[in-house]
Amino acid sequence: MIILIVSLIILVLIGIPIAYSLGISGVLYFLVHHPNLLLVVPQRIFAGFNNPAMLALPLYLSMGLLMNASGVTAKIIDLCDLIVGRLKGGLGCVNVVASMIFGGISGSSASDTASIGAVLIPEMVKKGYDKKFSAGITVASSTMGVIIPPSIPVVIYCYIAEQSVGKTFLAGVIPGVLVAIFQTIMAIYLSYKHNYPVGKRSYAFKEKIIIIRNSLVALVLPFFVVGSIVMGVATVNESASFGVVYTIIVGFFVIKGLKIKMLPKIFFNAIRFSSTIMIIIATSQLYIWVLALEMIPQKITALVLSLSLSPGSLLSVMMIILLITGSFMDLSPALILLTPVFLPAAVAVGVSPTQFGSLLVASLAIGLVTPPVGVCLNIASAISKLGIMEIFEGALPFLICNVIVLLLMCYVPAITLFVPSLFFH
Repeated sequence: MIILIVSLIILVLIGIPIAYSLGISGVLYFLVHHPNLLLVVPQRIFAGFNNPAMLALPLYLSMGLLMNASGVTAKIIDLCDLIVGRLKGGLGCVNVVASMIFGGISGSSASDTASIGAVLIPEMVKKGYDKKFSAGITVASSTMGVIIPPSIPVVIYCYIAEQSVGKTFLAGVIPGVLVAIFQTIMAIYLSYKHNYPVGKRSYAFKEKIIIIRNSLVALVLPFFVVGSIVMGVATVNESASFGVVYTIIVGFFVIKGLKIKMLPKIFFNAIRFSSTIMIIIATSQLYIWVLALEMIPQKITALVLSLSLSPGSLLSVMMIILLITGSFMDLSPALILLTPVFLPAAVAVGVSPTQFGSLLVASLAIGLVTPPVGVCLNIASAISKLGIMEIFEGALPFLICNVIVLLLMCYVPAITLFVPSLFFH
């Protein structure tokens, strides 16, 4: 295990991509300890690829990219401005609510930051908001992109943990809404503290109808995708396929922002992004197999049981580990590596796999906006021209809201389990 862990750390530190680092360290383990099992290596890697459930990844990514290319971002921002734009610090509130809605369409925090940030960061600065505040609230609110269903990391978790995608999707509904509520309250508080402007734009009745109509076609998408899974109408792959067809129809004939010439690039990017995740999943199968071979999950479970921790206390400890890990490792590889280690221990003390999965994704999501890795920080830095530490400083008050929700998820299981219990038994 020392060879496995130390080699992985060294490879990552010298800049080897995580997928290849996982594969190389796995092979080193077998070379040293079990050279007779080297024939298993290609089998385990192939097993990581050869799973129909992984088809959902490029489909969900295509769905978000198609909606974004259609120009739906501007329509969502208009709707949010109509709802909360006239509050104190209205554009900050718009930023949070728009991220919550967009998260239900894209399933990706990076897409959320890029789409919402490209429009709202310059607009907020133009209206008199501090640039650090503008970029900070953008990245912090983007964490909802992977909490609100449908969520790409949830699909990955369910594949690794062999759990229901529909059930785990629904577990993110209340946590995602709570993050939005707390961040909106924080935005209003900071706006009063720094005297940020009140939105003054008013809409005629006809304008309101047009904005609501244009937004509804996008808002239907998450209900359509998640609902078809929950109701048993479609499998995850079928639901994602229907979602892609729906976004193409809406993009061409309703929003009319999608052009045929855009499609090759959109589908290429979806394939490229999902291939990266799939390669990580494939090579991580070596790591997971070694963990099982060394009985690491069983040993951690035995240790946890010997400590007699309550479910809430155990989840709190895991949450701290996840927050630290997320700062140094991207969400997908961290999720893939930690699920088989922590899940058995959590289940052993009575934690539902659904509650654990939701907490796991929500905790690692914060790593997307914390240095040094922080994918969303780097995207916002490119948009705002601020350093990642300046953006993180602006995001910190809003990330405190996320941590409060995480603690509630640890100690109040109903926050994650209530909505799934309405549809699953």
